Amino acid sequence: MFLIPAEAQSIYSRQRSELHPTPPPVPAYAVFAGDTIRFDTTEKYERMDRELMAFTYMQTTTTLMLKRSMRFFAQIVPVLKANGVPEDFKYLCVIESNLEPKAVSVAGAAGLWQFTKATAKDFGLEVSAEVDERYHIEKETEAACKFILRAYSRFHDWTTVAASYNCGMGGMARRIEEQKRSRFEDLWLPEETTRYVYRILAAKMLFEKPFSFGFDVPERYPYIPPLQTVTTSDSIQSLVDFAEQYGVSYAELKRANLWLRSDRLTNKDHRNYKIAIPR
Repeated sequence: MFLIPAEAQSIYSRQRSELHPTPPPVPAYAVFAGDTIRFDTTEKYERMDRELMAFTYMQTTTTLMLKRSMRFFAQIVPVLKANGVPEDFKYLCVIESNLEPKAVSVAGAAGLWQFTKATAKDFGLEVSAEVDERYHIEKETEAACKFILRAYSRFHDWTTVAASYNCGMGGMARRIEEQKRSRFEDLWLPEETTRYVYRILAAKMLFEKPFSFGFDVPERYPYIPPLQTVTTSDSIQSLVDFAEQYGVSYAELKRANLWLRSDRLTNKDHRNYKIAIPR
């Protein structure tokens, strides 16, 4: 049997606490886009508790999301504001993709906002072998705003709008009609959709108070704007040569323009494309 001196035991206990953080307690309520959600039933309390635990214990993913937040929020939030969408919807983007701009789901949804090909096209994004605007942060955020505002015009409740992003506007409208209730909190929804909203609420808590989850992550990856943006309506037969023309490597050009999905830009319709030239 080993005896640990009191001071060493205190340090050991503190280190264990740092290595094994404790989830924050479930609050009495949370506010999302001005809507107040109270955790005043056993079910609501336990659902929120589950999501707080999930963010606490998936430590690598949570740490990466916190580090990436400055880079992507700097690009997303201005678009939300310009479209009149509450800033809290940036947390929807967080749980959709973990702030991984190259994310692709098993269902084929892609980008930070996880649009499927069909939904992307419905909301004005180009998806082809050479161009996939689901990976264009500004344009995919514009498309997400269109979805959110269209959903709000139908449901008139921001939390219900957030839920509809998961189950679809049609699915939400059908359940509202069948169940004779109009708000997310009063509806029987698929488990994935119900959990989805509580994950958004937990994500907001995490990003506002990471210390309460046991995370001390001072570093935030910065957003570095491009050196310049080149607008072209011409075909580009070789993006390698195009990159060399502007003094960057092909790899650097592709990283700065994930929406360019090929090594060329045929552009038969002579659309205007804005290509970022990185620093």
